[in-house]
Amino acid sequence: MRQRCCNTLLSVLLTTLVFVNGCAVGPSNSRPAWATATASAALPPLFDDLEHRSFNYFWELGNPANGLVPDRWPSKSFSSIAAVGFGLTSYGVGVERGWIDREQAITRTLATLRFFANAPQGAAAEGMSGYKGFFYHFIKMDTGARDAHCELSTVDTALLLGGILFAQSYFDRDTSAEREIRALSEQIYRAVEWDWAQVRAPRIAMGWSPETGMHAYDWNGYNEAMLVYILALGSPTHPVDKDAYTAWTSTYERSWGTFMGQTHLSFPPMFGHQYSQIWLDLRGVQDDYMRGRGSDYFENSRHAVQSQRAYAIANPQHWAGYGENVWGLTASDGPIDAIYLYQGEPRLFRTYSARGVGIEYTIDDGTIAPTAAAASLPFAPEIVMPAIREMHRRYGDNIYRQYGFVDAFNPSFHYDVSLRQGRVAGMGWVDDDYIGIDQGPIVLMIENYRSDFVWKTMRGNPHIRLGLERAGFSGGWLGANPTP
Repeated sequence: MRQRCCNTLLSVLLTTLVFVNGCAVGPSNSRPAWATATASAALPPLFDDLEHRSFNYFWELGNPANGLVPDRWPSKSFSSIAAVGFGLTSYGVGVERGWIDREQAITRTLATLRFFANAPQGAAAEGMSGYKGFFYHFIKMDTGARDAHCELSTVDTALLLGGILFAQSYFDRDTSAEREIRALSEQIYRAVEWDWAQVRAPRIAMGWSPETGMHAYDWNGYNEAMLVYILALGSPTHPVDKDAYTAWTSTYERSWGTFMGQTHLSFPPMFGHQYSQIWLDLRGVQDDYMRGRGSDYFENSRHAVQSQRAYAIANPQHWAGYGENVWGLTASDGPIDAIYLYQGEPRLFRTYSARGVGIEYTIDDGTIAPTAAAASLPFAPEIVMPAIREMHRRYGDNIYRQYGFVDAFNPSFHYDVSLRQGRVAGMGWVDDDYIGIDQGPIVLMIENYRSDFVWKTMRGNPHIRLGLERAGFSGGWLGANPTP
């Protein structure tokens, strides 16, 4: 089985890049941020089915004994702590949608929180689940101990905590079980020593390994690490100072520009625009940087989605299938790590990679990940809905299965090579696997679009509010509901 890189952003920085010059295509089609998602949006039946199937990935595959969720399936897999965070959040969605009852969600959530609250922490290379309150990126499904030589991950810990703090706010009733959920959530969050990870203060390092110590790379620029900084700023025990967030945003300028007719803060893979905003409602909420740009991160993500679609329409590399309703590049599986001729030209194909397009670079080998579009539903529903319907109509017999869309597919890859998985006659390569960190955003962003559910829940969490306020955010719901 192919293992994912321990830090997706690091893999982008260290990967050989394929550059394509983008040209302006069409108007920006901008609209006010608050106009793109409603409190009770009606959805076609396909989206309800997709949300439910994707939810079942977490409910059916999670380990009931400890709450751990596999990184991928059906390939034999370790657990991804980020997938656990998505799972913890999805259980509330399941309750609200009537797919499970509240007691079932409480039982699974308590099993998860009890595991992480009591998981062994220490500097030893084996047998530990984490250190200094952080957790290893991948842990064993049964014991929860570190898997192989993966890193202690600051961003994956943040994604886990997103789910933990969601549980803290969602389970708000005065019962012994729900009080325990709130107490365990607080205990786990308070244990994280964010300031320890500032080895090159004020920035926060990507990770740590017992064999080599703190990683040489910090979280810089616009990417999925916004949640890292917000949670670090909101910590009641080991907070970082505002200068950490200022240092992070100070490197934004190299990512601001116009790509495919859309002027925005760029991050080529779509997951960087989605992950933090699963839990953070940033509609109309601005920090100093976005205030100076006259925008917000939600509207910025809308432009990023539009630029991906415009790129697929232009299709500068002439990949099969690309068009106005077949698009979506993000970190995902792919067919093979090798160079093959495509339409008479040598092309580099990849297995797991952070595919994306933007002003910084383009990594595009013809592989489409449905989560890139589906999890962007709140940002640009008028182009996401047709895309999901078209991919389901055109390729659904091969790519839409037990847990919804498989992770990725590539209509351009038809080579007669010996692959362990994925060849489908007549339509190229199709992944056999689902990946938890791509399933989770589908469930949660569909729900945010239709009901604001995760956003509304997280707006009530004091740690989230404090982190945003300390980072300098104001406006939107922060201004409408001032801190008591």
